[in-house]
Amino acid sequence: MRAVAFVGFKKSGKTRTVESVARVLKERGYRIVIAKSMHADFDREGSDTWRLSKVSDAVLVRAHDTDAILFKAKDINALFSMVSADFLLLEGFKSLQHIPKVICARDENDVKELNDGLAVAVSGVVASSGVREIASLPVIDATKEPEKLADLVEKRAFMLPNIDCGLCGFKCGEMARMIVAGEKTLSDCVVLSSKPKVTVKIDGQVLPMKDWVQELVERTMKGMLSAMKGYREGRRIEIVIRDE
Repeated sequence: MRAVAFVGFKKSGKTRTVESVARVLKERGYRIVIAKSMHADFDREGSDTWRLSKVSDAVLVRAHDTDAILFKAKDINALFSMVSADFLLLEGFKSLQHIPKVICARDENDVKELNDGLAVAVSGVVASSGVREIASLPVIDATKEPEKLADLVEKRAFMLPNIDCGLCGFKCGEMARMIVAGEKTLSDCVVLSSKPKVTVKIDGQVLPMKDWVQELVERTMKGMLSAMKGYREGRRIEIVIRDE
């Protein structure tokens, strides 16, 4: 799954920009998911869904206009693990460091303040002024050239694991900046580029393991299981441990 965050302050044109890019990518046949960061409470205290959420892990809502699942993810990785899409477009999420960003700005000062080395383009209100470049970043008006911005998103979007495993020698934020700068590629991320023989996930998050650790886990588990009645060799062995 590839991702881009559209970041900016209030009244900077984030929603319109996301909407324009999503429409083009959808027309190109991609599955699109949009995540929006809000500063207000979504589930009003005292409501039926709020009361039900206090006694359950998640609440499924079936309404006339839409369906929803309400739950509290323990972190951003757990939240994104719920998503299955070709492109994840985020509105907001300025603090994220493992994905590229499109800065939706009101003026050049916004770009300077929001540019943390992960920006690949500028859009939003400032794009209507006719300026074509700010701080060496291309300025694209999503209302007039949505295809051009969608092309850039299609080419530059990515999402690193956000686990800071250190196997590549860097933290995910550092690697993301180098990818944006053209100094590294996704193939330099050990977790994404390798196809491990042994994969361990904890609450949907991959636990990085070096080759010798994978071999140790494989041999240990197969050795234990081979002593059990009914064991047979298989191409894939799945073990789930629930701590409930």
